[in-house]
Amino acid sequence: MSEEKDAAELIKGTGVVAGVAYADAVWVRPRPELPQAGETIADDAKDVEFERFVAAAEVVAQRLSERADSVDGNTAEVLTATAKMVKDRGWHKAVRRNIKSGHPAEYAVVAATEKFVTMFNAAGGVMAERTTDLKDVRDRTIAELRGEEEPGLPYVAGEAVLCADDLAPADTATLDTAHIKALVTELGGPTSHTAIIARQLGIPCVVATGAVLREIPTGERLFVDGSTGAVDRAAEPDQAAAAVAEYQERAERIARWEGPAHTADGHRVQLLANVADGNAARIAAQSQAEGIGLYRTELSFLSASEEPSVEEQAAVYAKVFEALGDQKVVVRTLDAGSDKPISYATLDAEENPALGVRGLRVARNNESLLTRQLDAIAVAAAERGEDAPTWVMAPMVATAGEAKWFAGLCRERGLIPGAMIEVPAAALMADTIMPHLDFVSIGTNDLTQYTMAADRLSPQLAYLTDPWQPAVLRLIEHTCTMGQKNSIAVGVCGEAAADPLLACVLTGLGVNSLSAASSAVASVGAQLADVTLEQCRDMAAAAIHADDPQAARAAVRTILGEA
Repeated sequence: MSEEKDAAELIKGTGVVAGVAYADAVWVRPRPELPQAGETIADDAKDVEFERFVAAAEVVAQRLSERADSVDGNTAEVLTATAKMVKDRGWHKAVRRNIKSGHPAEYAVVAATEKFVTMFNAAGGVMAERTTDLKDVRDRTIAELRGEEEPGLPYVAGEAVLCADDLAPADTATLDTAHIKALVTELGGPTSHTAIIARQLGIPCVVATGAVLREIPTGERLFVDGSTGAVDRAAEPDQAAAAVAEYQERAERIARWEGPAHTADGHRVQLLANVADGNAARIAAQSQAEGIGLYRTELSFLSASEEPSVEEQAAVYAKVFEALGDQKVVVRTLDAGSDKPISYATLDAEENPALGVRGLRVARNNESLLTRQLDAIAVAAAERGEDAPTWVMAPMVATAGEAKWFAGLCRERGLIPGAMIEVPAAALMADTIMPHLDFVSIGTNDLTQYTMAADRLSPQLAYLTDPWQPAVLRLIEHTCTMGQKNSIAVGVCGEAAADPLLACVLTGLGVNSLSAASSAVASVGAQLADVTLEQCRDMAAAAIHADDPQAARAAVRTILGEA
């Protein structure tokens, strides 16, 4: 599938889940036409109108909750969060105010949602990404108010490539992978809900193609390559079919891979899982992962209005620890702020929250917030016994002083201290930071965002926030070199660790462990088993000396092909 194509035949996006598919394009069912301002209702009809809205919202929330109950892992978490949006008191109050002002329920919903969309866009990051979820809630509620068919996925009898401007969690989470063989969206990014759930489903996914995607009609045959981000409208059928057959054969081999991970010449690489709660930890425990490389503690408290007590926090953490037995668990302390505002921990407003008080910085003027969390982690970890390693790392460490301060608090409680390397300064100054720590873990999502000065959730900047950026890989190489000099383990827990080809590069750079979604572990392990450590080092050298991500991928694939 490598022949030259013109722009009309070959659409380029950002590949976020590797794999290939060749099938007819289908589009999601259209969203309802949004009502405009102008119509008014009588005063004596306003209470009934609000009750009509509440009933419609309840139906939408119930449907989303039922879908959440039918799935697990990240998918269930995303759907549950979306169902909570439908019940959000602030949204309901805004709708009620609009109805009291004389607007019908349909327009009241539109106006209330637009208010929150504006707020979320101003916050940026993950909050801005959730505007897709908000609009999905709006559209489903309006359709229910009108008695129209719920917007979203079409009925597919055969195999298809699902195309959309962007996919709401409720759509992505309920895909039938027996029929939907790939996802392609105009918007989105490497860490969008579409990408996260596509990884869990294990189907090829390309995002951020731009508006050119809209030119593809339903029924057009497409070849999708989730590794390169290419959508080919003029693929040669025999070549496409052969590529799909090869991909399916590899998928079967991945399904047979059992671990533990090592290269073809025996170099060990520890593969771990990223989790957000006890349910995800139980899923990880059933996978080939050797433990947890990133436990995102803040995701359990995003909706909390008050700080949970030490006992309440310990009970939450214990559910994760219990699922893993004596396997390694790496806990990240509260990564609050910016795109993950937590009411009891973060500032109400900042001019630039992504560069503001977030992660470990939240505790600089509120150390007790951090110490209470560390106390809770220590309480929960004490139940594990001495043979069960519990490591704790701080997000957004930027200086040696911060590392020393955090490490001291951890060691006072018998916890193994580490830090996230996601600020370029921390990578460049790793030689001064590492002596205070027992390990570091590279968060490639934020490291890429800050290195390239580009919002990692902006579809317009997805070409910059690609973890294959040579500049990012050079920072990782420097961090690994300092890790070897200081005898400090260096892991990667960002989305880059889920890319089997990039995993070879990271191993060649000197990374000791890779932590990704549980569903990605086997594909990474199977890929590493096909190459030697020397080949991984050759791939790493080729990638860091490339001009851009596309050239880096091409150079690495050439080496892999020769292998």
